[in-house]
Amino acid sequence: MTRIKLLFTLSVLLIVSGCTLKNYYVLSTASQPKEMYPYKSQVIGVEKVAVPKYLFKREIAVAKSSNHVIFLGGSAWAEDMDTGLTRRLISFLQKKFKQPGVYAYPWGTDGQPDIKINVQVSRFIAQEGTVYLDASWEAREMRTDRRVLKLFSTTVPTNEDAGSIVNAMDSAFAQLEEEIARGVREL
Repeated sequence: MTRIKLLFTLSVLLIVSGCTLKNYYVLSTASQPKEMYPYKSQVIGVEKVAVPKYLFKREIAVAKSSNHVIFLGGSAWAEDMDTGLTRRLISFLQKKFKQPGVYAYPWGTDGQPDIKINVQVSRFIAQEGTVYLDASWEAREMRTDRRVLKLFSTTVPTNEDAGSIVNAMDSAFAQLEEEIARGVREL
């Protein structure tokens, strides 16, 4: 009798766990640049994009207030956000400048890159129908120590569902990518 109860309980758990739908999302697919910049034969190094700690969890975070964050059930990130955003920025810059010489830290090249990019995301979250992205970034030419250092802030409207939030986050990060590329072009 105990064995039958155990088998029944396991069967129910398997059925219930199979019914819980998990949607996985990524932001690491780089958008296609609207405008390409002339090829630069410089090597660009991108340090890992730093993100707030609430993005280290795999669940999608939503702010209910300035100090209350919840995580959406049934939806999760398919990769670590810092790694995915770094990979996406590298891919975007490769497309934007039509060159493969864009690498993640450690550079993977002999010596230092010609240009180093550092991105610090301080806020990247949905709250009350809006996705907020606040960041600071720096592009620095290593040989001359010439720098472009800027603050970035944008908002993108969204619905409350995970798919809409991810699409709005994608759009917000695309704006940041374009601004960083303009900064690299200035160097």
